[in-house]
Amino acid sequence: MKDLKSQASRSTTPGKGGLTPEIQSRIGHQLRAMYDDVVRQGVPDRFAELIKKLDAPGASPHVENEGGSNDNNNGRD
Repeated sequence: MKDLKSQASRSTTPGKGGLTPEIQSRIGHQLRAMYDDVVRQGVPDRFAELIKKLDAPGASPHVENEGGSNDNNNGRD
């Protein structure tokens, strides 16, 4: 981190509060490297299984109702 600060002070100072093109480029390269690492990790198995279940024909989302009955009359008859 000190390296970036020292380079920023040596580079031409941009407008108020801005970053030099060199610093922007370094940040971009680091962000791309991090993103590539995340992409290489792939989708976890449990997410892949969930996606398969949701894409299956006839699949309907099932929401657990903690309050008891599963009807939609909200206690009204």
